[in-house]
Order: sequence, then C-alpha cells, then structure tokens
Amino acid sequence: MTEEAKDSTTIAGNGAASALPQAEINRMTDDIVGALKTVYDPEIPADVYELGLIYKVDIKDDRTVDVEMTLTTPNCPAAGELPQMVENAVASVPGVGVVNVNLVWDPAWTPDRMTDEARLVLNMW
Repeated sequence: MTEEAKDSTTIAGNGAASALPQAEINRMTDDIVGALKTVYDPEIPADVYELGLIYKVDIKDDRTVDVEMTLTTPNCPAAGELPQMVENAVASVPGVGVVNVNLVWDPAWTPDRMTDEARLVLNMW
C-alpha cells in the first residue's frame, strides 16, 4: 500500500472517551475493513477499500457507523448500487448498529488513492 493510499482512509472510534472498550473498537474496525473488502465495483475487479473509495469510517458510542465514500467518477454507472452494497456489508458486521453511508465528491477520487494491491489487480504500474 502506498503511503498516500494508507493515509487516505480514516477509521475513527471515539477512543478513550468512548463508551466502547478499545478492544471492541479494534475488533469492529478490523471486521468493517474486512466487510468493505468484499464490496466490488461491478465494472472494476478491485474492492472499494483497496480502490480508495472509502474516505472515512466513524464508529459512534451507540455503535452507529458513519461511512464517507466516493466513486471513481460522478457518472459511475454503479452510483445507485455501490453505496447500498457498502451499507449492507458494514451492517453485516456483528455489533454494528445503524449504518449511514454518505456519498461525497470532495476531495475528488484519483488513482493515487488506490493501494498497491488494487494497482496490481488493475495492472496500473
């Protein structure tokens, strides 16, 4: 994973001020990332996490999870289905409550957000 890609997704729990134990936040974080890696853009053979489409995941004290994501382009044919697929994947994680997925366009997605794994799959070296 490139440094830029590694830093491109923010996963935040409320840490020490959280009502959730840190171990539970860590487990949920790992499981959420795993769930996101099962969601593939129907037109691209790489998952939304490795593509860098997930900008932020915020785990709240009440187990609500807010996800900020983007698409490769505003004209993406999968615009109607990808956010729902992300919501369903995150909601499948044990312990997760309500999931809110917000589609954002700022900052715009660029290939720099992809991990090395996505670049390898897409032959973009």
